[in-house]
Amino acid sequence: MLNNFDVIIVGGGAAGFFTAINAAEKNPKLSIAILERGKDVLGKVKISGGGRCNVTHAEFVPKPLSQKYPRGEKELLGPFHSFMTGDTITWFEERGVELKIEDDGRMFPVSNTSQTIIDCFTAEISRLGVTLLKSHPVKSISKTEEDWHITTATETFKTKKIVIATGSNPKVWKLLEDLGHTIIPPVPSLFTFNIKDGRIAELPGVATDVMVQVINENGKVALESEGPLLITHWGMSGPAILKLSAWGARVLETMNYEFTIRINWLQDASEMELLENLLAMKLENPKQTLFKYAQFELPKRLWQSLLRATGISEEEIWADISKKKLQNLANQLVASQFEVNGKSTFKEEFVTAGGVVLKEVNFKTFESKLHPNLFFAGEVLNIDAITGGFNFQNAWTGGYIVAQTLAKH
Repeated sequence: MLNNFDVIIVGGGAAGFFTAINAAEKNPKLSIAILERGKDVLGKVKISGGGRCNVTHAEFVPKPLSQKYPRGEKELLGPFHSFMTGDTITWFEERGVELKIEDDGRMFPVSNTSQTIIDCFTAEISRLGVTLLKSHPVKSISKTEEDWHITTATETFKTKKIVIATGSNPKVWKLLEDLGHTIIPPVPSLFTFNIKDGRIAELPGVATDVMVQVINENGKVALESEGPLLITHWGMSGPAILKLSAWGARVLETMNYEFTIRINWLQDASEMELLENLLAMKLENPKQTLFKYAQFELPKRLWQSLLRATGISEEEIWADISKKKLQNLANQLVASQFEVNGKSTFKEEFVTAGGVVLKEVNFKTFESKLHPNLFFAGEVLNIDAITGGFNFQNAWTGGYIVAQTLAKH
């Protein structure tokens, strides 16, 4: 027996729920079902942002917002004019969920728990009469002249319109490939760098603003990023590293995650001007040991580690340091090289680059250009962002625009 719905949304995550809620609210006559393969829904919402749910980011202008997407920048610019950060904040506030902005621009529920977002979504689909079917992994999707037929592990469904909101799901990508869509194979997009190096071995927890570059085998700069860097037990993390991993997802995969990075611990200082500064310090503080005071606002432990790497001992005073040693120190400060050997992925922030090729989608409606009445929302598309709430904003924007189109029919 066929179960009949006006709209079926495949995927019980952020994009799926947001699409269902908005479509049901705009057109209460629609019968809508969400098919979720697992026993739980909104799993990524639950663990995102360390269990607080990084709902969006305080960037309120479409163009700069779109520039946070290594894949999808051009395509999202139009949609962001229809629904973006300010709309997201209002949407949640109207449902009793207040958001707050943190110093780095990330936005979280005031409650500081992702459960607030989950409770909001589940209450809304219950209020609006959306059918939620868990443990319904989709096995096949086929098309007749009039309808879509969807078979899960236990049942078969018929619908006029289907929304794919499954995120990075290889099985669903395969079904879409069978329908003629092109899938860009996924590679990890947000990850940290594994580095074993004596200069940072004792420094987990130290953070500072840097410029970091990936150097290719020809000695040229392949990728570059600025921002806070965090030294960890396994290597390096923080926004500067995560940005590199997002923008360079494909490049770093071709390098098999083994490459050289160069770090300017002072962000934009040049080696020559730094050497002049160090020579001036030698004249100003001749009797002071270099270890006593960290310079250039660097964390003290990092400063001391770079001194050791240069061969400067704890007893040495400025007056006794040769120009050659100061040149080596300047080089360590602005051009430290580290060998990256592999990556580590935050499970809660797991994002991939890959998915449905964007030229096969109409971004006025998020509808397939190959099949009418087939829509996409969220990371099932080849869209991904840097860390900080941007991936969720893509889900909200896509879901909202799909819902507008569904509600008109």
